[in-house]
Amino acid sequence: MGIGMQIVYLGFAGSRELEGEAGAQLVRLERYSNLLSGCHLAIEALRARSSHPVYDVRLDLLLQTSGFKPLEHCSDEVPRLALQRAFDLAERELATLAGRATARAH
Repeated sequence: MGIGMQIVYLGFAGSRELEGEAGAQLVRLERYSNLLSGCHLAIEALRARSSHPVYDVRLDLLLQTSGFKPLEHCSDEVPRLALQRAFDLAERELATLAGRATARAH
């Protein structure tokens, strides 16, 4: 069945490229499907003092046991890089949670 993901774009229309990248990154989390039921992804274009926006990416995990788990925001002028960092954080968090679950089982 897989892990579900809701995506919202704030301050810009989004793009197929970003949506495709988000889907590709989500595949990295599939191995944690026993812990994760879904996630919420928000990508926001923040207009700073320069003419180039900074993209703020927030990835919130929906855990099967403990519910909503917000992660740190990741920002970059290149939205794809901020997106990759957000999924790096999610992967590390899920690996930590999986390790704790394994330790409790033994």
